[in-house]
Amino acid sequence: MDRENPLGRFLRARRALVQPEDLGLPAGARRRVAGLRRQEVARLAGVSTDYYVRLEQGRERHPSAQVVDALARVLGLEEDAVAHLHALARATAGSRRPDARSERVSPQLVGMMAAWPRTPAVVLGRRLTVLAANTLGEALFAGHAYSGDLVRLVFLDPDARTFYPDWDRVAVTTVAGLRPAAGYDDPLLDELVAELSAASETFRRLWARHDIRQKTHETKRFRHPLVGELTLHYEALTVNSAPGQQLVVYQADPGSPSEEALSLLGSLTARIPEQVTDLAAL
Repeated sequence: MDRENPLGRFLRARRALVQPEDLGLPAGARRRVAGLRRQEVARLAGVSTDYYVRLEQGRERHPSAQVVDALARVLGLEEDAVAHLHALARATAGSRRPDARSERVSPQLVGMMAAWPRTPAVVLGRRLTVLAANTLGEALFAGHAYSGDLVRLVFLDPDARTFYPDWDRVAVTTVAGLRPAAGYDDPLLDELVAELSAASETFRRLWARHDIRQKTHETKRFRHPLVGELTLHYEALTVNSAPGQQLVVYQADPGSPSEEALSLLGSLTARIPEQVTDLAAL
């Protein structure tokens, strides 16, 4: 990863994904670059070509909010990606190293999750590692080599494509959900990206796109080794007391086969008393 110029790296990647004809520009048989040329981005954003080149090269690192919004418009960025671009423009090299304390899950949140015996819930960190899980949340991902690391589970676990029937879509959303962490000076993220890039061509291709999509809500299918098919809806909630953490809560439609399967999973894995596994404290 290029720690020195994440802003320029993001701009180059996103520029390559924009088709000129989508913005009314001729594709041209002699076009030698994928996507837009630098001068085209600059003209459409209302800045000089020299200024834009300096942004991509890292010689100019702090564009104004107005320039960032103009670039986001030209590059067709969605809301999460626009917020990420603004964050990159505000950052300075090495100024955003994650606080190790932010990986600790508060006892209050742990207790709240324990009170949901019929609802799978997990707390994820910036790198989508499972920091804590209640009994049913732990059971949902149990039995895999990487059950405590959702990124490695998707790309390295030999059972991933069975566990996730819609694996291709899950791979896209997982990488897009991991991408916001790249705005931090995080050696552990660097190691993760290097490992997955070497092991998975799909990860390498998706990571190079610089897609940004925070986890919010989605319907996801699982093929669980104990109870079979599950279709669950999740909501991902930010934990304001611990920036970078997300509480992810899963639920099945009432009266559905998935609700019955989730209830069966709960009975198969029930513990007395109900508890939460705080993985960050282990």
